[in-house]
Order: sequence, then C-alpha cells, then structure tokens
Amino acid sequence: MIRVVIADDHPVVRAGVRALLDAESDIDVVGEAATPDEAVALAEQRSPELVLMDLQFGERAAGAAATRRIRALAAPPYVLVLTNYDTDGDILGAVEAGASGYLLKDAPPHELLAGVRAAAAGQSALAPAIAGRLLARLREPRVTLSGREIEVLRLVARGASNADVAARLHITDATVKSHLAHVFSKLGVSSRTAAVSAARALGILR
Repeated sequence: MIRVVIADDHPVVRAGVRALLDAESDIDVVGEAATPDEAVALAEQRSPELVLMDLQFGERAAGAAATRRIRALAAPPYVLVLTNYDTDGDILGAVEAGASGYLLKDAPPHELLAGVRAAAAGQSALAPAIAGRLLARLREPRVTLSGREIEVLRLVARGASNADVAARLHITDATVKSHLAHVFSKLGVSSRTAAVSAARALGILR
C-alpha cells in the first residue's frame, strides 16, 4: 500500500486529488496539508511513502523549501511536485530540493496515478513537457542560474532588500551580494531591476 500525503493550499484541489487516489486499491491518503509546515509535520508523523507537493502556498513559493525539509528528515518520503507552474526556475528549484518528479495539475488521471506509483518506488516521474524542457536545457547552451541564485532573485523580484533576503534564506548579507553579483554576470546586466526583467524574459522566473 502506498501511503500518500497531499500538500496544497486549495481545498478543492486536495478533494479532487484525494477522490482520484482513494479510488485506487493500492493507494492510501493518510493526510492533507494546507501549509508547508503542515506538510513537513505530516511527513514526519504519518510515515508516508510519498508527499504530493504544490509549489505555491498563497503568496509564498514555499513548496521547494518544504520539499528540502522533508527530504532532510530521518526517514524521508519521496516528494512528487504537482503544480500549475512550469518555469525553468520552478522546475530546477524543485529538482535541486530533492523532488523525485514534477507533474502539472492538468495532467490526465492516468498520468498522475502512474507518476504517484513511480515516485513512491523511487523512480523519476516527469511530465512529458517537463522532461522535454529539461532535455532542452541540457542540449542548448543558455543562461543557467543555480537554485540558490534563483531563490535570491525571486525574493528580489518581490521587493526584498539584501537584508530581507539574507534573513529569509538564513545566509549573510555578503553571501546575498555574492549571489547577485553572479546573477548579474550571467545575465549580462548591472542592476536588480534589469536582472529580474531578464530572468522573466528567459523563463527563469514567473
């Protein structure tokens, strides 16, 4: 039996996913989380094989961070991202955080069920469109930011100061400045505003 926790801040989405999974004899939904903290707590308390994780909770793109915390548990379940967002930054951030797979919410039911079973078995479960995007990244020379650089730039895009970014990511101001310097260099820009604009144009940020 595959024990699953569903983490999504929309009750209707959770209900729909639960109804789909509950109809399967080999899948047992053992918990629902409406916040990233609840997802981490349920992952620790209910011992699921898999957490289905959205990336966006309210205004916070906190799913990747929750994924990283879950994968750092003593007996971590696998994490399968199920989201509406498919920018390069979202995909890269989730994979670097330890997600075993990445599916979009408009995936057909058979694809979602196959992804749940594959991810719970420790296999990769990528939506065809996502797999294509990752292959394209590998084949084409292009600007590539690290997961941490994307996290920094995402916060900057929301108006966070260097001090705010440092506090949110638990790093020093100097480290933030270093990340931004690397971002500016990679994107060929000289300001925070230009970096955000360039990253959006390249599909790195939403």
